[in-house]
Amino acid sequence: MSDSLGEALPREMARVRDIHAIYMGIQGGAIAGSLMARDLDAAARAMAEGDVVAMLAAHEALKGWEL
Repeated sequence: MSDSLGEALPREMARVRDIHAIYMGIQGGAIAGSLMARDLDAAARAMAEGDVVAMLAAHEALKGWEL
């Protein structure tokens, strides 16, 4: 059973926020952290505007972040 985008995007945002906190706590992590913040901001903006295409793009971008 697959999740809807409305369920999956906030979950992915939470996951990346956790990763962002880790990156910001390590030396040299600020660049990756700022890029993650940019992607998180784009996801939040897309959700606020109800822009499904931008939400899909944001979800894909966020899925690429790992530790």
